[in-house]
Parts: sequence; structure tokens; C-alpha cells
Amino acid sequence: MNEIRLFCPATIANVSCGFDVLGLCLESTGDEMIIKKTDTGKVTISKITGQDLPLETEKNVAGVAVLAMLKETNTDHGFDLEIIKKIKPGSGIGSSAASAAGAVYGVNKLLGEPFSLNELVRFAMKGEELASGAPHADNVAPALLGGFTLVKGYEPLEVLKLHTPADIYATVIHPQIEVKTADARSVLKQNIPLKKAIVQWGNLAGLISALYTEDYDLMSRCLHDEIVEPMRSPLIPGFDKVKKAAIDAGALGSGISGSGPSIFALSKGKETAKKAAESMAKVYKEFGVDYDIHVSKINTEGVKVLK
Repeated sequence: MNEIRLFCPATIANVSCGFDVLGLCLESTGDEMIIKKTDTGKVTISKITGQDLPLETEKNVAGVAVLAMLKETNTDHGFDLEIIKKIKPGSGIGSSAASAAGAVYGVNKLLGEPFSLNELVRFAMKGEELASGAPHADNVAPALLGGFTLVKGYEPLEVLKLHTPADIYATVIHPQIEVKTADARSVLKQNIPLKKAIVQWGNLAGLISALYTEDYDLMSRCLHDEIVEPMRSPLIPGFDKVKKAAIDAGALGSGISGSGPSIFALSKGKETAKKAAESMAKVYKEFGVDYDIHVSKINTEGVKVLK
């Protein structure tokens, strides 16, 4: 195989109570990527459509991730990447992660899969470090592994794939403003009160239990961010109203997707997720803010090869 075409999924990081450790993968939206094996011995990016992003390998998250991976192989092959961007950078649904994860997944396939999916996470994290200044895995892990994922630890890196209930749907609304991950990180405090931390630990543990037991009442009670959301939500116009609208429409919970400005809601069943979408969209219509909106099943596969 000398060429591969991929679907590189969007993701939701943090999922309210799991800052930098919890994420999930979306099915309905993502980028596409074409990767070709070459004889040049170099990693090149020949074309990017959809967004104005750097073609220079060392300045592009996909290029940086592949370079990190190739340092641990003995291949003489080069690789050329064409990226069809459908996820807007700064949207909060893992634009950089989709590129980084897709690139290492595709090159790994073309090399005969010398690395496991879990091993690919640390290479994809190099792209995230370029994008945001921090090598976090809460987007690239679900993009590669699919479903819900938990980063158990970073030193050493350990990623766990969690159970995904079949009837969980995500609604994501993206108001047409940009919140850069680096800016969203700058508003965070380095120290938090122990009381708040205890609440957050309980919510995270409870949410993971709820995924395995498919206890939706428990899931709803655990989709609460005690620490990060209060600091970041002022960066997103209308956040509180959108969140309330989603929950009033029957969603289990709602919060900031990644670093924002996208807002997500999780629902039991597609119909409830659609109702949440209508209610969330209504808020931004009244605000006069343009938006994109997605209703998606959880993608349990991650990056996919397109035929």
C-alpha cells in the first residue's frame, strides 16, 4: 500500500469533569487526509484545503507529529500529506488533534503498523504541543482509539479506552468566534481549593462508573465542572443561556468543548440530542451570532480508512 485516504474525526475534550484527561470521539464531523508514501525520504505537505494553515512541515501539527514518529523508525521512505480541513481551528472540537492523529495513523498504516494505537498517542501529542504549548492527549487519544478515553497518567503516558453506551449522542454548537487554546489556558489558576478538587474527583469517578453501568441519572449528576468552566465560560458569549437551553430540552448535561468556544451537550437518544440542538441554536439566533451545529453519535473507532 502506497497511498491511504482517511477520515480524521473531531473530538470533545474534558467532558466537563475531566480536564486534560477525558475525551470522546465524534462520528458526524471531521477532516479528511490523503497520505502517499514517497522515495524522497522527507515529510512534505503538498496541499491544504478548507483553511489557511502552514505547509511547512515543522510548522504544521500533522508534520511535527509524523517527524516525531519517524525518529523511532528506520524507514528510508518519505511521506506526502494532503489535508482537507473541515474542522475550523480554534473551534474547540479538536482541529489540531484530527490532523496530528490522522497523520500518524496513516503513516503507521503505510509502514505496516509498527506502532499500536496507544503508542501513536504520544507522537500525536507533539502536534498538540505545537498548537497549544502543552502536549495534552485528551483530544488525540479519542481521535485514535475512538469512544470515550481516559488519560490515566502522562508520566508515563497511559491511556484507557472506556465503555461507550450505544445510545449516547453529542450535540455541539460552535459560535463563529475563535478562542485559542493557549489563551483559554492562560485564564486558568495553577492552584485550586481542596474542597473543589474533591468535588471534581467525585464527578470524574462517577461519570466513568455511569458509562459502564449506563446509569443516565448518575451521568447527568456528574457532568459538572467545578474548576475550569467558571474561569473559561466568560470567554464564550451566551454560554450560561446555551447550557440551560440544552438541559431544559432534556440533555443529560452540557459544558465547554475543550477550550471553547464550542459548547457540547450529551443526551440519551438522537431525538433528545436534536431537541437540544434546536434549543441551543435558538439562543444564538436571538443573540445574532452565526454558528455551526452538529448532532453526532459517538464514534467508537476513531480515525477510519476511507475506501
